[in-house]
Amino acid sequence: MKPLQVSADTAVKLAESLGVPLEHLMHMPQHILMQKIAELAKQEASKLSATEGEKE
Repeated sequence: MKPLQVSADTAVKLAESLGVPLEHLMHMPQHILMQKIAELAKQEASKLSATEGEKE
């Protein structure tokens, strides 16, 4: 399996936000990475909707 085709900056940001070491991220299967990114997006969307609800 070849490493992910992402820039160094993107890899560092993803590793930090997902809470995984950079080496693990680069060799993570693509389908698992996409699943983790989707979960992260759902969490951020729920945080956004919660803060918007407080403003109203």
